Amino acid sequence: MATVNQCLILAAGIGSRIATVADGVPKPLVPLCGVPLLEHVMTSSREAGIERFVIVGGYRSNLIGNWLSEQSIDGGSVTLIENREYYKANGVSALAAKKELNQPFLLLMSDHIFEPKTAQALLRQPIARDEVILAVDSKIDRIFDLDDATKVRCEGKRIVEIGKDLHEYNALDTGMFLCSPALFDRLESAKKNGDCSLSDGMRELAQEGKLRAFDIGDGHWQDVDSPQALAHAEEIFERDFCGSPVAERLVHA
Repeated sequence: MATVNQCLILAAGIGSRIATVADGVPKPLVPLCGVPLLEHVMTSSREAGIERFVIVGGYRSNLIGNWLSEQSIDGGSVTLIENREYYKANGVSALAAKKELNQPFLLLMSDHIFEPKTAQALLRQPIARDEVILAVDSKIDRIFDLDDATKVRCEGKRIVEIGKDLHEYNALDTGMFLCSPALFDRLESAKKNGDCSLSDGMRELAQEGKLRAFDIGDGHWQDVDSPQALAHAEEIFERDFCGSPVAERLVHA
């Protein structure tokens, strides 16, 4: 099985929930412990073995492009794609990268931080050519904002339901996926009036028995999409993300 070394990061949304503390920058550039969220995501990905990044920007993507041009990604490459329909759901942003990715890839959100070891473990999973594997957290009681979390219901290793409004669920979507390019076909199929979310595409895969769960165990992650979540992430960062490259850099600063 070929090693997966490419990553798609969705960074297009307006980020209205976090706007009051964003100081005019798009959400991927909002600082967490003094470092932009996108940098957290990219450095942890690099630590996990990712060499090629495809980033979909939208809202104020020129600022993201400017920031990327100032970064040094030793031995890696970055392609920035602009989604002009960034006001639509995130499935449209994923589809904007369809032509760039014809082999399995890691799919990440620009506002979800994680530990490199979690991504490494997910990247080691064997994946079928028409399958997606979602990293899930079964430790539901430790989530910061359960109302906003995307819930999943698993039966064994298979995910049978996914959505924010599920009443019966046994794990949470961590925003980290190992995808075959078949994801793009499911997103196209799920489109209604030119719009679709990632969860819409995942539901199609689930109905086909092609959406698999990978439990992150004791791994830590945090969705940072509101001022409250940002404050919480700042509070727990040193404790829960001490193994991340950003945390190690801050310690030695």
